[in-house]
Amino acid sequence: MLLSPFADRLPRVGAAVAVLRGHWLFSVVLLAGVVLRVIVMLGFRGTLWFNDSYDFLAIANDPFPHPLRPSGYGIFLWTLKPFHSLALVTALHHAAIVGVAVVGYRMLVRDFEVRRTWAALAVTPVLLDSFQIELEHLLLSDTLFTVLVFGAMLALAKPGATGWRRAALVGALLGLAAVTRTVGAPLFLIVVLYLLVRRTRWPAYVALAATFALPAGAYAMWFQQEHGRFAMTGTDGIFLWGRTAAFADCDAFTPPPDLARLCPYGEKGDRPASSHQIWKENSPVGWSNGEAFDEKTNQDAQRFALWAIRNQPGDYLEVVSYDFFVRTFSWNRSRYPTVGTEARYHFPTRPTARKPGLPVLGGADRRSVVHEYSHGTGRLHIVEPYAGVMRGYQERARVPGTVLGIVLLVGAAGIVWRRARARTALFWVSGVTLLAVPPVTVDFDYRYMLPAMPFACFAAALAWGRRRVPADPSRGAGEGTPDEREPEAQPSRA
Repeated sequence: MLLSPFADRLPRVGAAVAVLRGHWLFSVVLLAGVVLRVIVMLGFRGTLWFNDSYDFLAIANDPFPHPLRPSGYGIFLWTLKPFHSLALVTALHHAAIVGVAVVGYRMLVRDFEVRRTWAALAVTPVLLDSFQIELEHLLLSDTLFTVLVFGAMLALAKPGATGWRRAALVGALLGLAAVTRTVGAPLFLIVVLYLLVRRTRWPAYVALAATFALPAGAYAMWFQQEHGRFAMTGTDGIFLWGRTAAFADCDAFTPPPDLARLCPYGEKGDRPASSHQIWKENSPVGWSNGEAFDEKTNQDAQRFALWAIRNQPGDYLEVVSYDFFVRTFSWNRSRYPTVGTEARYHFPTRPTARKPGLPVLGGADRRSVVHEYSHGTGRLHIVEPYAGVMRGYQERARVPGTVLGIVLLVGAAGIVWRRARARTALFWVSGVTLLAVPPVTVDFDYRYMLPAMPFACFAAALAWGRRRVPADPSRGAGEGTPDEREPEAQPSRA
């Protein structure tokens, strides 16, 4: 009688052991990913800071549509403000990425019929890449953005008819992603194309558009009320100006007189990075800490950028191509766009100087917005030996850009030669889009690569890792792939 409760538990324990054995590779990777994140939490108490972090906290303290960047992440922080804990924010970042990896692996194996080894390899970079883990510990929007866009594509790609309910979920996630980082907006068009390829019925399009427009449109209306323009930010022209400031040649081509003041300083080829020229002291666009760009400056910057692109299309393609093909897929990391910016992506040896007296949009200064949110100084406490373990790990464990490029090529090869269908292309095109949009519109930055990594890995796994399923005798030769037999390849019903 006394042993009966334990006897009842034995079958459950045996079942758990069987599951672990069957998914041993994923279990090892998952355990390692969790342990690494626990070490980070122990070694770096609090959060790692980036210049944008203080603006997000200012939004969280008193929500407003930020004129420089979307406020979605700041609103997310606002929901957590009652806890007054920056450590809680970073813990949620880490937990969210681990959760995405678990859900993604489960869907690969169960729903997409991918072999377990391929599925485990697909989530390994997300769980073990040191720069991914470090990014999760930064007070930045990238982790939330990754969860939203990847979650949307997983929901969309799940086998079964894409009815209006699922389309509504995908639209809502993408809408929230767009107000978190504007680079998420182009993914909406990719989803529409995917639904067209899958011959989805019209209610799904209506639901997708409505739920995407709800957060995105509401945010644009809020922005209009505050800044007089129906938009997500007031810096689209400013950022495009920064992109062209790398090559614009006002000596060879004479700009319109009212735009001449926006000619970048220095000889072409000796100028700072595109994005850095916007925030540089005495920048032609007139940046000043704690102040927004006025609407006329943004419009003039956009006119200047379009003028430069029209006159120097070859130079524009050259800088975009270099950033996309060379910087993105290089084996080694360079100190780009600035030494200080790239250094923020490494685990520090001492707390980074935060310049607490600098003014912040929507707040008095950095010190005050941090104190209002956390009821503390927000100072990072570095604890050894845990911090040293992560610094050493980061020197050895990362996914180089070259490897990311190879993974993309593997996915592309599968799409072409194995005739992997729409689902594989959905992940592959989404990953390439996330990599390409920043160099085209703003500049290259290493943290922009990381949200694309799970898309590239899933595309490769879907293309080459599918389990072989016996072909349907009623079909002709070559028509027995799992993708082709799934019901969602037929017109869906709402």
